[in-house]
Amino acid sequence: MLFDFEDTNLKILEEKVRSEESLSFDDGVTLWNSFDLLGVGYLANIVRERMHSSDTYFIHNRHINHTNICVNSCQFCAFGVNEDNPSAYTKSLDEIFSDAEKYKNGRVSEFHIVGGLHPDLPFQYYLDMISGLKERFPDVHIQAFTAVELEYLAGIAKMPLKDTLIELRDAGLGSIPGGGAEIFAKRVRKKICSEKTNAQDWLDVHETVHSVGMKSNATMLYGHVENADERTDHLIRLRELQNKTNGFLTFIPLAFHPENTNLSFLQGTSGQLDLRALAVSRLMLDNFPHVKAFWIMITPQIAQVSLSFGTNDMDGTVVEEKIIHAAGGATGQIFHKNVIADMIVEAGRMPIERDTLYEQTHKYMV
Repeated sequence: MLFDFEDTNLKILEEKVRSEESLSFDDGVTLWNSFDLLGVGYLANIVRERMHSSDTYFIHNRHINHTNICVNSCQFCAFGVNEDNPSAYTKSLDEIFSDAEKYKNGRVSEFHIVGGLHPDLPFQYYLDMISGLKERFPDVHIQAFTAVELEYLAGIAKMPLKDTLIELRDAGLGSIPGGGAEIFAKRVRKKICSEKTNAQDWLDVHETVHSVGMKSNATMLYGHVENADERTDHLIRLRELQNKTNGFLTFIPLAFHPENTNLSFLQGTSGQLDLRALAVSRLMLDNFPHVKAFWIMITPQIAQVSLSFGTNDMDGTVVEEKIIHAAGGATGQIFHKNVIADMIVEAGRMPIERDTLYEQTHKYMV
């Protein structure tokens, strides 16, 4: 059955998509600007079903945000604060280990750890955090520290980045999350995160991560001051690095939440933009194995619909996420496995519980 495109430009792109041809910069801009959202979703679903059929993944994970004290003052961030802020906190190692055990006695697949750039914590704190978690929970994969954090930790450790990564890896670090990428365009970074690691350094960190045998994810923060050209450039630069290293596992578009930030005069993202961001990402990143709908940012309902707009992963149980909720995120902080699985089935897909690296999987009976 032929799809009835409202935008004839998308009909032209369908030939490229079906022939598995990488889309160009101009194609990406066309997708962002097309009025035919259902057509964009239809194209993304072609890729999704070619790569994964109806399989849809989720993970039993727990987030740990060890500190919100940060030397940077990014305009879009509601999480990081100065040391003298009344809401500032830094968890001791014992508190972190206790947090890890509180949910299901630590019987999860993954600890996902990110935090602020603390001015005083020594590098040994981070090594002891990773090694202590690994000692207590040897079967749990540790995904920790964004590229921004890793560059900062290398400075604290007074070691080259590669040596820093090797120490962390040997302590038990398993993979790297994708945060800190925001939008690569210099114009945007100057407006929203001028103090943060620049785009090329972010890419260089991930290339180094891949060179020492670890996988990583990638992200893009959308829905603030960026435009379609800048989003497309971001995706193409990620695709180029993936062609070089094949070290990325998953791409996660992150919806901007303006509340409690210095950009609070902006509106939050619409459901239309959320679905489009996921669909365009799937189409442009043809060499990324997975595209994730992070339900805690876009609501479980939009995440569920996105399973027909290119996504094949709904993240996981999460548990006690602080960063998005500091910016006004209104979702709950925990999703039980059976609820995720039921939502996936309701969307006509096959729920599969996975580990971080998508190596151990369990299909749910439906």
